[in-house]
Amino acid sequence: MKTTEVTAEELSRWIGEGNPNFRLVDVREQDEYEICRLPGSELIPLSNFADLAPGKLGEKSETIVVYCHHGMRSQRAANWLRQQGYEDVINLTGGIDAWSETVDASVPRY
Repeated sequence: MKTTEVTAEELSRWIGEGNPNFRLVDVREQDEYEICRLPGSELIPLSNFADLAPGKLGEKSETIVVYCHHGMRSQRAANWLRQQGYEDVINLTGGIDAWSETVDASVPRY
């Protein structure tokens, strides 16, 4: 999984395979997380990311997949994690909106 971007379809396949080898982190805000979220994700809002992420995330060698609404905030989070020494950080291209469009239309779009 040494890539910096993943499509919603590919991430869906990883989740469907029961791949336990990555952490799924939602960097949206609490109110957005309450509207919809990806299965198995944990919330670490970008607004508090630098304060919360180091205590919530595991080893820096662990694979971390980050996502937001459209992929911009999660890209910022991914860049920050890489700067902190996290080795395998992947951004969900298009965010949860892409997931709703291409994987699961029951996920609300907002």
